[in-house]
Amino acid sequence: MDTTPATVRVRFFARYAELVGRSEAAVSLALPATVGDVVRRVREEFPGARALPERPLTAVNLRHVKLDAGVQDGDEVAFLPPIAGG
Repeated sequence: MDTTPATVRVRFFARYAELVGRSEAAVSLALPATVGDVVRRVREEFPGARALPERPLTAVNLRHVKLDAGVQDGDEVAFLPPIAGG
């Protein structure tokens, strides 16, 4: 199966940025790939990222998506912590 290398920009917000120690990062992976693949790669590559949930809320290019959503080279994947409040 052919794979195409891709780089996606990952953004971390609030508590997730604290855990990972940064607010954004570039992650390389082979296409075809899903948001779930990006989550796994982040959890493997970055110290502190193992504390992230295995199924975080995510958005691709500012649209909420499920983990099975596809990603393309140049996409932005955001990890969104649950919002507390009332």
